[in-house]
Formats: sequence, C-alpha cells, structure tokens
Amino acid sequence: MTKTIAIAGKGGTGKTTIAALLIQLLAKKGVVLAIDADPSSNLHLALGLPLTSSVGEVREEMLTAVKGGKFNPGMAKHDYIDLRVHESLVESSGIDLLAMGRPEGPGCYCAANNMLRTTIDRLETNYDFVVIDNEAGMEHISRQTTRDVDILLIISDSSMRGVITAIRTRDLIKELRTHVEKVALVLNRTAGQLSSEVQQSIAESGLDLIATFPVDPMVTDLDGKGTALKELPENSVMKQGVETLARKLSII
Repeated sequence: MTKTIAIAGKGGTGKTTIAALLIQLLAKKGVVLAIDADPSSNLHLALGLPLTSSVGEVREEMLTAVKGGKFNPGMAKHDYIDLRVHESLVESSGIDLLAMGRPEGPGCYCAANNMLRTTIDRLETNYDFVVIDNEAGMEHISRQTTRDVDILLIISDSSMRGVITAIRTRDLIKELRTHVEKVALVLNRTAGQLSSEVQQSIAESGLDLIATFPVDPMVTDLDGKGTALKELPENSVMKQGVETLARKLSII
C-alpha cells in the first residue's frame, strides 16, 4: 500500500531540503513519487533532476484549447489529462518527479482539477511512497488536488512566530482535510535550547514535536553552490537527522 507523506511549512524553513533528503532515503527502500506542489518548483534542483513541464501547464493547455475550439473532439478530456500528466513525469532510478506548477488563473477550474485529481490518484498507486513538498499556503492539499495523507510534517524554525504558524497550519488542515493520519512538527535550523515560551506553546498545542535539526553547514555549502543534495556526505547532521526522523515514523 502506498504511504503518502506531505511536507508543509512557511518559506525559508528548509522544507524542500527535508523533503529531498527524505525522498532520497525512501528511494533506497522502494519507488517514490515526488510531488513538487510549490509554484516556485525548486524540488528538482535539490534532487538533481531536470524539469520541463508541470501539471499546471497541462491544465492551462487543455483549457486554452477548449475555449479556443481547438481541442481534438476525438479525444476525451480525461484521456488527454492522463497522457499529458504522464508525459510531465520526470523519471529516474527510484524517484519520479511531478511538478504541480503555478496555481490557477482567472476563471473556473473545477472540472480540470477534478480530472487532475483522478489522474494523480491513479498514478500514486504505482508507487511505494509519495512525498509532497507543499507551498507555504498548502493550496494543493487544502483543495484536495492531492487526497489522503498518512503523515503530515510541518516544518518551522524555532521562533515563536514560526511555531504559532505551524500550529495554525495544523488547525487549518484539520478543518479542510478528510484524512490525515498523523501530524508532527519538525523544528529546523535551531540554535541551542528552545526558549521556555516556545516549549510551552508546543506543549499546550498538543502538536507532536518529533525532531529538531540544527543548522548544517554542509547543506548551506551545497545550497550556495547550487549542488544537488545527493552530494551531501554521510556525516551530514541533517542527513543523519532525517534518517532518524524516518525511523521514528516507521517508514524505513
């Protein structure tokens, strides 16, 4: 059965780094579908993969053709979506990447999104793991372009504002989603002991703090060079931390 892990968090918290390291780790155990649900589409850079098109472009192409009367009447719209989404997949050994691309423009996208949802649902069943790197606003999860989530990891820094945002994200997802099996908090780029205020806020929220990661100079160095995280050495604090996190989650 496919295990789906979603990564959420405000910009600048390192969620894409954590998502990429988790994807690379899970690829040693099974085949992973990596979904980049952030319009900035940076996950492919962290994974060292090319990117040529996105699901958003597929949706726009179809709607433009339909509105312009240029859509092939001999092909069903859902078949076109299926074909183009599969063509948008970036395939590699153990990891396939699908970029969701930019959100909708003006107009109604309900029918197109429903077809996309059905296609992605079918696609996900071909993989052992699905890892979704979400945009800060959680748009794709909130409108359920991607459906049930087994594990939702909310990434934050160790500031009070960051933690409050993480708690609000948890509450929002509970309101909008029909099924999230487990929600956990990861604090990234921490420096020393957490403040008593932050510790109290987390405790009172009931949010499960499952891991804390300090700043990793090796990650910072690779980011500065624009080098994929697959080049991260085994003694990287972040790499070791993500492996420990995966063991706590019982996914490796």
